Amino acid sequence: MEQANDNEQRITDLEIKASFTEDLLDQLNQVIIRQQQQIDLLASEVARLRQQAPEEGGGVFRSLRDDLPPHY
Repeated sequence: MEQANDNEQRITDLEIKASFTEDLLDQLNQVIIRQQQQIDLLASEVARLRQQAPEEGGGVFRSLRDDLPPHY
């Protein structure tokens, strides 16, 4: 009889763990969905900013020293 109670307790413990695992999986899926939405938003924002940016020098590298005022 004790064996049956032990098995029932083990099954109950496994069911509880499975339930917590399902909840965790749902939470992680929501995080992934939210992150993908943020990635999509940021990618579209970068694309929009690239379209707005003037084509300075056709992609030629400019040093920040070129923009320093004369007193430096």
